[in-house]
Amino acid sequence: MELDELKTSWNALDKRLAETEIVNLRVVKEMIQQKTKSAYNGIVGQNLYFFVVNVLIIGILFPYIYMNTPIRTISFAIVEAMMVLGFIPIVWKLILLSKFDMGGKSCNELSHLVLRYKQICHQQKFWEIAAVCMAMVAFYIIELGFNPQAGYVFEANRVLLVVGLTLFTFGMAFVLGLWHRRRHAQQMQEIERGLKELHEFEN
Repeated sequence: MELDELKTSWNALDKRLAETEIVNLRVVKEMIQQKTKSAYNGIVGQNLYFFVVNVLIIGILFPYIYMNTPIRTISFAIVEAMMVLGFIPIVWKLILLSKFDMGGKSCNELSHLVLRYKQICHQQKFWEIAAVCMAMVAFYIIELGFNPQAGYVFEANRVLLVVGLTLFTFGMAFVLGLWHRRRHAQQMQEIERGLKELHEFEN
C-alpha cells in the first residue's frame, strides 16, 4: 500500500514539475516576443517619423517657402524631386513592416521579411543621403549665387555663405545619419536575436 502511495505521489510530483516547466517556457517565450516586438515598434516609429517629416516638407513647408520667397522654380523642383525620391523607400519599408505579424507568421517568414527590410535599408542609406545633400547644395548655389532677386545680408560674401551652408549640410547629414544608423542597427540586432531564440522554441 505504501508503495502505491509513493508511486502516486511521485507521479503527481512529476506532473507538477512538467507543468511548471511548460509554464516557465511559455513565460520565457512571451518575454522574448515582447522584447522583439518592442524593438520592432521602435523601427516602425522611426519610419513613421521620417514619413511625417517628409510629408510636411514636401507638401507644406517647401511649397510655402516657394510661394512666399523669391526662390526660383528650378530650385524648388530640384529639392522637391529629391525629397520625393527619398520618400519612396520610406513608404516601401512601412509596407514591408506592416507584414511583420509575430502572431500569424512563422519565424522563417519573419526572418525573410527582416532580410528584405535590411536589403532596402542598405540600398537606401548612401544614395538617399548623397542625393538630398547634393540637392541642397544645388539649391544654395542657384539661390545664393545666381538669383539676383534674393536680397541677402551677406551680399559680398555669397561664396563663403554657400561653402558654409554646404559644409553644415554635409556635417549634419553625417552626424544624424551615423546616430540613426547605430540606433537602427541595435534594434535590428534585437529583432534578429529574438527571432533566432523563438525559432529554437518552434523546433
